[in-house]
Formats: sequence, structure tokens, C-alpha cells
Amino acid sequence: MSTATPIPSSHPGKYLTVVVGHEAFGIGVLQVREIIRLQNITPVPQTPEFVKGVINLRGRVIPIIDLRVKFGLPAELASRTCIVVVQVGQAGEPPIPMGLIVDSVEEVVNLGPDQIEPAPDFGARIDTAYILGMAKVDGKVKTLLDIDRVVASGVVQAIAEQHASP
Repeated sequence: MSTATPIPSSHPGKYLTVVVGHEAFGIGVLQVREIIRLQNITPVPQTPEFVKGVINLRGRVIPIIDLRVKFGLPAELASRTCIVVVQVGQAGEPPIPMGLIVDSVEEVVNLGPDQIEPAPDFGARIDTAYILGMAKVDGKVKTLLDIDRVVASGVVQAIAEQHASP
């Protein structure tokens, strides 16, 4: 009799699934604020390459991150390219809105613990800290993202300070 049981995921819930490149990713819906069409982005000097700049969203300056570039893919725009506005933050800091450029938005899925497996171990050379888990949806695998970790590697702090209201 085997005592081994699958490790339950601590991240069940609703996820907005988006496509970047040819892969599908899930972002927790509680962090998603809205989905908007791609618009003119004002570049900001001396930011990482994946920070495309900022937009004015109803009077508020929102930093824009290109997930294709962040994930090491070539920047490319398609007919369904859009911006997913999310709330990101670091412990002890108030969350700030950021826009994520994605190739397309798929759907909202409700995932139970039995549909999510822990992130695979790729060895010490590959950082998987930004992966919450791997979801199995309709025979396909979708990577669930910890969006705070994807963009918060110092970027959130720097952008928040640069665009803080006086």
C-alpha cells in the first residue's frame, strides 16, 4: 500500500488565461482590473527593455510591461494584442496598477486543486519562482503566473517611485 499522495496546490481559484508566444498562462483574476485595447505607449528612458513605457488610463499613469520581451521572445504585435491591467505589489507596499502586453486573452477558468500541479524543477540554473503551478485544462497545460514576481524584481519599486504622486 503506497502512502504517497499528490501534493495539493495552494492556488486553486479563478484565472484569466492569456497567450504569449505560443504558450498559455494564467493570471489570478483577483489581480486583474481590466482588459484594454493596445494604445500609444510613451517610452520612459533608462528602463529595462521589457518596460515599454507608460500610458494614461483615465488620468492615471500606468507602466506597461511587454510579457513577450520579459519571457525572452521577440516583440511582435498581432490583431488580438491587448493590455491586461493588473494590480502588483510587494510585501508591505500598496499595490500599483501595471499593464501587461499579451498576444491575446482566452478565457476565465475556475481551477480546482486536482487540476494544478507544482511547478516542475528545472534545476538550479532556471528560476521558477514566478510560477505558481501548472494547470491542466481540457487536455492542455497552462502555466500559472505569480504576476507580482514576474514584474516585481525591483521594477515595481522603481516605477512606483518614479511616478508617485506628490
